[in-house]
Amino acid sequence: MRTQHIPLDTGPPATATFDKRPEAVSDARDLTRGYLARLGPAVDDENAASIELVVSELITNVVRHARGALCSLRLHAQSDVITIAVSDADPRPPRERAPDLEGGTGGFGWPMVRKLARAVGVTHGPTGKTIRAELAL
Repeated sequence: MRTQHIPLDTGPPATATFDKRPEAVSDARDLTRGYLARLGPAVDDENAASIELVVSELITNVVRHARGALCSLRLHAQSDVITIAVSDADPRPPRERAPDLEGGTGGFGWPMVRKLARAVGVTHGPTGKTIRAELAL
């Protein structure tokens, strides 16, 4: 069987909607791995790990903190950047919290997303918000 490679400048985005449950995090990682595997040329391991980590953190934040029952993920690769967009029904913006070094409530994800991404933005709409992060490919 031959793997189809998507040219980076014309590849269709990957999209999915998840129930806001803990399983959404692993499902989003699986979708991300599959999408990155189809891109050509191949995404290097370090960038792929960063992309997967940002997806995981953004979906985890929705599951843990956002209102509503669903969230969505959209991945779109272009020549040297991938845009990750995570949407949920909660209009409240992400907020930075002091990291919990005892392991109870987190506080590490949002700063990590902002450090790994070239750009991060939050847009608000009538049905909630979308967080977009751009990372190098």
